[in-house]
Amino acid sequence: MSPGVSGAVIGLSAAVGLWLIGSVLLASGRPSLIDRVGPYLFDLPRAGRSATMRVVANDPGSVARAVFGPSLTRLARGIERILGGSASVRRRLQRLGSELSVEDFRVQQVLWGASGLAAATAAVLLWAASVGLSPLAALALCGVAFVGGVLARDRALSAAVRRREEQILAEFPTIADLLALSVAAGEGPVAAVERVVRRSDGELARDLGRVLGEVRTGTPVTRSLDALAARTGVPVLARFAEGLAVALDRGTPLVDVLHAQAADVREAGRRGLIEVGARKEVAMMLPVVFLILPITVLFAFYPGVVGLDLTTP
Repeated sequence: MSPGVSGAVIGLSAAVGLWLIGSVLLASGRPSLIDRVGPYLFDLPRAGRSATMRVVANDPGSVARAVFGPSLTRLARGIERILGGSASVRRRLQRLGSELSVEDFRVQQVLWGASGLAAATAAVLLWAASVGLSPLAALALCGVAFVGGVLARDRALSAAVRRREEQILAEFPTIADLLALSVAAGEGPVAAVERVVRRSDGELARDLGRVLGEVRTGTPVTRSLDALAARTGVPVLARFAEGLAVALDRGTPLVDVLHAQAADVREAGRRGLIEVGARKEVAMMLPVVFLILPITVLFAFYPGVVGLDLTTP
């Protein structure tokens, strides 16, 4: 390793260490506003304590959170100021059904970025030890790795939301048919939803279970269904919740509506499969044209080519 690279790595490590030590000392020596004012505003005795002060003795990660928690929080706030889009993140977290807040998600982005930075640092050290690398290129590579980790967490959230909504669409026809059978058998809509939730397992069943939990705590059924329609990203589920709320409010027949919605979702899924198959036709032709057809031609003509006597007497 060249002296310049060694000096840059040592200086960067010393700067990061001094920054972490200083941030921890500042955080420990200066209590936040919620720590000072919280005990006088909340009735619960532990409500005024911040997340960094709640140290559980049997949790091995509590010490790490207490030491690095303030630094991670400040980095998360910096990423929030740079990237923005807190409304979009909050919306996607609601669609995912996650209990994470926007600040918790930003902290996870910082951790993903730190993981990418650590991997890039190890790769840079190995690269510099073998062939040599300029300090500017090493710093640029580490910065790109950190930004890539932050953006990868955002992409992972979007992918998780998309997978969950696809699973809800796949589960909806069955759930709707079960609800229609329960209502046709004489049960009320709420009792039918409770029976289906008790007998089912999946993302849609969990959403309906959340609605039942809100109803049991005193929230009106129509308001819970309207909240489900507002926070979901699946238009079919939003129409289902609105139709169920209207049926409960006005007493309209529900069995035909549920059967029609299930049939619409199945038909939409069938059309989606046909469209995907049409888009994949070209990709399906690639192995046929460039792999199977040349091999077939080779097996057909190679024996004849070998058997020809192309030499002149």
